[in-house]
Amino acid sequence: MLEIRRMTPQVGAIAEGIDVRKMSDETFNTLYRTWLDCNVLVVRGQQLELPEFLAYSKRFGRIDPHPSKSTRHPDCPEVTLLGVNKFNADGTLNQAIYGRGASGWHTDGAYDDVPFKATQLYGVAIPSRGGNTLFASMYAAYDALPDRLKQRIEGRFGAFVYGGRRRAVALLNPEDQDKKPALHLLARVHPETGRKALYFDPGKILRVEGLPPEESDALIDELTTYMVQPGAEYHHQWQKGDIVIWDNRCSYHKAAGDYPPEEDRIHWRVSIKESAAH
Repeated sequence: MLEIRRMTPQVGAIAEGIDVRKMSDETFNTLYRTWLDCNVLVVRGQQLELPEFLAYSKRFGRIDPHPSKSTRHPDCPEVTLLGVNKFNADGTLNQAIYGRGASGWHTDGAYDDVPFKATQLYGVAIPSRGGNTLFASMYAAYDALPDRLKQRIEGRFGAFVYGGRRRAVALLNPEDQDKKPALHLLARVHPETGRKALYFDPGKILRVEGLPPEESDALIDELTTYMVQPGAEYHHQWQKGDIVIWDNRCSYHKAAGDYPPEEDRIHWRVSIKESAAH
């Protein structure tokens, strides 16, 4: 029987007692509403094959292959394979793979004109310690802004690219490295909840549109300090068979990047965009 536990007052819920392969529409709708309310939803204790993971993921929206073609699953390009091939030929650790997602708080897909609605991971191999994924609320970040900052960003767009100002594009193929920036409102209303969030990613933002470079950089630096608010974080400690989906429209995340390199931390990942259903 379905049991749902809220993990913190603002972010995170864990669902247990169900098999996502045999789930009614009514049960799925309960999960979906919980996800909207909690930003991050964990469904624990699953045993999935690749097609089953995809089928469940597609209930949330349309699967969009990640732009990092080199890390797509060899048997299924819709799925990214995280955590494999992390050692170079000379035995050194490939930090781009080991530390993927750990360089700072971010949201997935801001570099697309239609950003990712959600990201979903399935825990295939989990290390003995470390390797958590951390989440924080964009709603709380916006609510914490002083009125002067809320007014300053209202109606203002950020320009986002995959590598941001650092041009960190090591995981992209050469032909994908010069994509035109995507423009998104910094104070963005969630299309399903109607709540306002600070839609922001310091690692992918190039500039704030309409501001001189120094002023843009200063505003980016100031907004970065508001991203993670006390009481609005959830740190997920993985178990094998966990499915974790987060809402990129209202939550930031980062990998802890602290697990033993000699151990496996492998996930299947899908990027989800809006579909006609939601």
